[in-house]
Amino acid sequence: MSTKPAEIVIRREDAVFRLDRRGRWCNEFGVFRNHRISEYFHSAIRRDAGGYFVCQERESLTEKVYFPYEDTALFVMDLTLGPAITLRLNTRRQTELDPAQLFVAGDSLYLMAGDERIKFTERALMKLAEVMDFTSEGYFIRMGGRLYRIRENSGGET
Repeated sequence: MSTKPAEIVIRREDAVFRLDRRGRWCNEFGVFRNHRISEYFHSAIRRDAGGYFVCQERESLTEKVYFPYEDTALFVMDLTLGPAITLRLNTRRQTELDPAQLFVAGDSLYLMAGDERIKFTERALMKLAEVMDFTSEGYFIRMGGRLYRIRENSGGET
């Protein structure tokens, strides 16, 4: 007979780390310097009705730490250009870009995936710049031989 693992839940306001608006993990001393620890935290992001949390499971214990974030918990960290554009998120999930789901708010580019808002990091934007245009009419992205307009939200509203 298997028993359900014990669960430790840390509330958002009690977390000792947070995710900043650029997708960097931080604590009271500043940005995490160890890239491997940051990658581990990113890969452990999950979501439930209570929000985003970092999850760690060990033998008979599950630890969930709900964490604060400044803008969003999901980021496009890298991408591959081609006939289809493949996005790699901070959670390590990969997805194809749907240009209809892109929007600009403030000085940032976002993608909606269902009810989740995903922000492009500076690195991802640099790569995407190859297929983007800006004119007096707005922002555009070139994909599959077509030009798609990227909608804009004034005032940074998302």
